[in-house]
Amino acid sequence: MSVVALIPAAGCGARFGSGVKKQYLHLSGRPVVARTLEIFQQHPLIEKIFLVVPPEETDYCREGIVARYALTKVADIVAGGAERQDSVANGLIACGGAPGDILVIHDGVRPLFPAERLDEVIRVARECGACVAGMPVKDTVKEVVDGVIVGTPDRGRLWQAQTPQAFRFELIRQAHETAARQGLRATDDAALVERLGAEVRMVAGSYRNLKITTPEDLLLAEAFLAAAREER
Repeated sequence: MSVVALIPAAGCGARFGSGVKKQYLHLSGRPVVARTLEIFQQHPLIEKIFLVVPPEETDYCREGIVARYALTKVADIVAGGAERQDSVANGLIACGGAPGDILVIHDGVRPLFPAERLDEVIRVARECGACVAGMPVKDTVKEVVDGVIVGTPDRGRLWQAQTPQAFRFELIRQAHETAARQGLRATDDAALVERLGAEVRMVAGSYRNLKITTPEDLLLAEAFLAAAREER
């Protein structure tokens, strides 16, 4: 049973407001996506990595990211699609996993996931077929329509979904194929699996597992890395 990582990093970074896409911005001297890939490069359970990037950036990533940082587990660099869901679907085709394999999907702009927690994500996916890393929400959440609060969900039942998200290969492939046939869209892969009626379990990720989306996120990530260096 192989464990393969799929890293979508084909976003345009519109919310970041920088001339450089967020996945290529430097975080403590290395591009964000390189730091993300290193999590999986160094993890003993990961056999192969597939990186998904914009079609026009494959050559740059091959030389400027994969070769430069000796990311030897990267088996292929895949051309992404119009949206994240399309990019993951392209990556699924490229992976060509066997039914019993585990596919770990992780955002290319989440460079701070604690590697030691990946073991549990994979273990739970092997047991039940689907697992998501996440954390309980810390703030009260309001449901708002046209600027008016229409509900306050019970915070005790709410978790913030993160990546990595791990799945048995045949399950995530079926989820994406069904979504494509039915024209369904979702903001994460777990939602597509949920629509099949399959069980998806949640395990603890980390509050430091930031998705680099805004300049403030990059500043926080730098602070977390600095704190980690001091702790060592």
